Amino acid sequence: MANPLERRVRLAHLPTPLEPMERLGARLGMTAGALWVKRDDATGLAGGGNKARKLEYLCADAIAHGCDTLVTGGGRQSNHVRMTAAAANRLGLACTIVLGADEPATPTGNVVLDHLLAPEIVWGGPLDYYAMEDAIRVTCARLADEGRRPYEMPIGGASAVGALGYVHGALELLDQFEGHPDWVVVADGSGGTHAGLLAGLPAGVRVLGVDVGTRPDLDEQVPAKAVEAAARAGLPAPTASVLIDHERFGAGYAVPTDDCRRALDLAARFEGLILDPVYTGKALAGLVHARREGLIAHDARVVFLHTGGLPALFAASYADWVKRGSPTLA
Repeated sequence: MANPLERRVRLAHLPTPLEPMERLGARLGMTAGALWVKRDDATGLAGGGNKARKLEYLCADAIAHGCDTLVTGGGRQSNHVRMTAAAANRLGLACTIVLGADEPATPTGNVVLDHLLAPEIVWGGPLDYYAMEDAIRVTCARLADEGRRPYEMPIGGASAVGALGYVHGALELLDQFEGHPDWVVVADGSGGTHAGLLAGLPAGVRVLGVDVGTRPDLDEQVPAKAVEAAARAGLPAPTASVLIDHERFGAGYAVPTDDCRRALDLAARFEGLILDPVYTGKALAGLVHARREGLIAHDARVVFLHTGGLPALFAASYADWVKRGSPTLA
């Protein structure tokens, strides 16, 4: 029987690098060789990011079902919609994206790339998570009425099919790491990346998801998707506990926080590593907090999963925030 993890199209530059972060580790009081970064910002598809792994499985599923149009949605600065449009262009498919915002007078950040990639863009106005999911379904129904064969993709590609990308990514990490890490730290948006990691990693590896304020029911959805992804991959159901830090997103999704800004500055000044204000900055803030509070020991082997998101730094809403710098450097 064919390996379920081979049922994918090739879109990403894999394996992505696993790099030590010695200077940042030392800053956080960690032993030499303890802190690493998995560079999934370097997947290569339209600027890179973690969604390339998910799209390899989602697009294969769309093609297998005879679909001709990828349909998904997200916030105005969504990395997922940008990369979905790129995947569609690579594979000769059409693409429609629903953005949960009003159209800006001047596009910045990811929206510039959305226009360059040229999917059909539906501006839905301000939408919460499940209103956005409804808007994706309505758009699929409209396209079907027009004679298209749409493939409905949830926000962030966070289906069990999409989570297979991080079952594969977990196995890739285990191949790269001598022994296995004690911790993997990742941003939790729609939860699919966290779910795939839980399905693919052994129970001895703790995964800390850092909630960025996207989805209100991560505590239920992450373990459910992990079980389903493991079943699809032919793996045992995961038994590790689900650990999510819900204290890092501040006033809401994509709203900057002081802790996030400190994390951006730490990564940039100690490792030359560029994070974003929506996902990876808040995720690293969660890692820093876990280390400061002793949840992560000084000698624990930790992998920070860099999920990409660089274009959001060029959104107009963050320009003054970036220029001001950290209130204090942690």
